[in-house]
Amino acid sequence: MSLPDIRYNIDDQPPPVALFLFGVQWLAVMGVAAIIMGKVVAALHYTDPAAQFLYMQKLLFLIAVALIGQIFLGHRLPLVVGPAVILLVGIISSMQQDIAAIYSSIMIGGLCLSILCASGLFRYVARLFTTRVVATILILIALTITPTILKLVLTAPGPDKVPANLLFALILLLTMIAGDRLLKGVWRSTLLVWALIGGSLGCAWLLPGTTATYQSSLPLFAPMFRQCTTSLSLNPGLILSFLICFVALAINDVGSIESIGKLLNPPEMERRLTRGMVLTGITNVAAGFLGVIGLVNFSLTTGIIASNGNASRISFLPAGLILLLVAFMPPVVAFVWNVPAVVVGTILLHIMSMQLAAGLMVAFGTSGFTFQDALVISLPVMVSVIVSYLPPEAVASFPALLTPLAGNGFVVGTLTVLLLEHVLLRRAVEPGK
Repeated sequence: MSLPDIRYNIDDQPPPVALFLFGVQWLAVMGVAAIIMGKVVAALHYTDPAAQFLYMQKLLFLIAVALIGQIFLGHRLPLVVGPAVILLVGIISSMQQDIAAIYSSIMIGGLCLSILCASGLFRYVARLFTTRVVATILILIALTITPTILKLVLTAPGPDKVPANLLFALILLLTMIAGDRLLKGVWRSTLLVWALIGGSLGCAWLLPGTTATYQSSLPLFAPMFRQCTTSLSLNPGLILSFLICFVALAINDVGSIESIGKLLNPPEMERRLTRGMVLTGITNVAAGFLGVIGLVNFSLTTGIIASNGNASRISFLPAGLILLLVAFMPPVVAFVWNVPAVVVGTILLHIMSMQLAAGLMVAFGTSGFTFQDALVISLPVMVSVIVSYLPPEAVASFPALLTPLAGNGFVVGTLTVLLLEHVLLRRAVEPGK
């Protein structure tokens, strides 16, 4: 996309109405990421809804502060900020450890990232991450998350409801794939938002009992600066594990900042990159202190800018301010918490399929291998792995006719790739063929 197609450039301020509407769009994109990741991680740590809401409050506060900090002090580019999937992998793999040790490790990882980037030493570490290494990391992230996705999808009021959950998840997933193919412009860019809304409404109608109860007794405004990680709990093995995760996070951050730089060609890109990554490290130090998952810049921003022509970093300010306000409003947090687990799991499956496709693109991306080709491969692989993990009691709950299929990951994966290849993501027929 060329610069003349950009309606509002980096330092432009859109008119008030446009500024607000663009801000709401960015808010929706970041809100979905926060809800999905926040619900997953908070449920891993806590069973008490109040503790889960507090976790989400702190996460929203951190995203808001990080976003405002990046657009004015860090890279000063129009980039979405959100929870880092690679740190979700680290947290899931460390659940046998003390929570304080987990978030102390995130704090130390963020500090090391800031020091490496500020000193210029990170470029030497980055040399270890060749194309094949990066591709493998992207693929491993997607596959490592599959047990968590399965747990979310299978969350139902009773064992007899599991088949309905799986069927609903399949329909929602295929609808998202079709929407990604058919929708254009901003509708396609905000697909996850509509999937979250539509999936939640459909779940309330078709799967009663899967939605959490809204707690109306919560105070309208409440502080969230409590239960922070105030004391270090050092576990050398856990610290090393998260340091490896942070190197992958840094590679992701570099890719996101550079991708927007290539689109907009702003001045002083090297300085923007350094300042943005240093602030990412500082943000993750704050995440460890608050006891929430760390953040990273998202590369999906480039697609949204290309669709609506808005590259103004100022348009992110309304989104940051609204997130900051919501962080101190427990009833609003409790309301968004009502998103059913099956919807969260299905959207996470879609995101991880995209992640796996991105890994395949890095590994095999040539002029003849498109992202759609990679998605046709990645989605069936993810579905196949998840079906292979289905517990016996879940398989037994299916009708007798479907039982041989329900637990066979190979068969389900094969049917999925045939459906994608010949129906949902069929190649356009070239003239003369």
